[in-house]
Amino acid sequence: MLFGHTPRVLWADWMKPDHDNTVEMSARVLLVQEHEKNILVMAGADNLLAPLARKCGCQPRPAGLLESLARRGLNEDDIDTVVLTHVHAQLCKETSERVRDGDMPRLLFPRARYVCGERHWHRARHPHPRDRDLFVSSLVHGLESSGRLTLIGSGRCESLGDGWCFHISDGFTPGQLLPEIQLPGGPMIFCGDLIPGTHWLDLEVTSGRDRNAERVVDEKEHLLDHLVALGGRLFFARDPEVALVKIMRDRRSRYIPFDHYRTLNRFEG
Repeated sequence: MLFGHTPRVLWADWMKPDHDNTVEMSARVLLVQEHEKNILVMAGADNLLAPLARKCGCQPRPAGLLESLARRGLNEDDIDTVVLTHVHAQLCKETSERVRDGDMPRLLFPRARYVCGERHWHRARHPHPRDRDLFVSSLVHGLESSGRLTLIGSGRCESLGDGWCFHISDGFTPGQLLPEIQLPGGPMIFCGDLIPGTHWLDLEVTSGRDRNAERVVDEKEHLLDHLVALGGRLFFARDPEVALVKIMRDRRSRYIPFDHYRTLNRFEG
């Protein structure tokens, strides 16, 4: 599903699958610190839910978002804004069962404003049968009832200022927000689920999760050409090995990543 119509003989060389044909993917969140504000950018809403309490303390819990923030001296109350590219939430089995039983985990970051695309929010409130399972209704209602939801209908968000603009993408899911952040060394684009990782820089590689694969190809080409022209960088939310790259186009018009950052503890452009 991750690689659409790409033959397994090809993608199995890119990312080694296990015996169930599953591969490791990341759930990387971007922290932007500017003007004494802490802003998180997330691809989807999975990381917006508080982790479940452990039933057994005999095994340590893998480090998650809150632990990563704590290592940077931050807690939930320090986050001012959470930008959601979209509000799909693919929950683990245990969390899904708890939600079905009416035990919905709380939304993290009680002081933060949640930012989402207006058209995507309409999709979340009135999902199509094809992607209805990707929207957790209690999560959507929680965002709506928080009183801290900001919907963006254009490429700008007044509360984030002039250093931010948004590309709006419809191929993966209608109204996905892709933030472009101005840095001293050039712009950085958080490409969400339009381009999950480096292997999807190939225009012909799409995902079975895309609502409109042909549109994904057009949107990728437009976004990457824009980035190449500006000498900017691309931030990957899903790539397990690469967090940040620059992009160039070779003589065969292929998009080639270079200047890789495998991890991103601090980047100032």
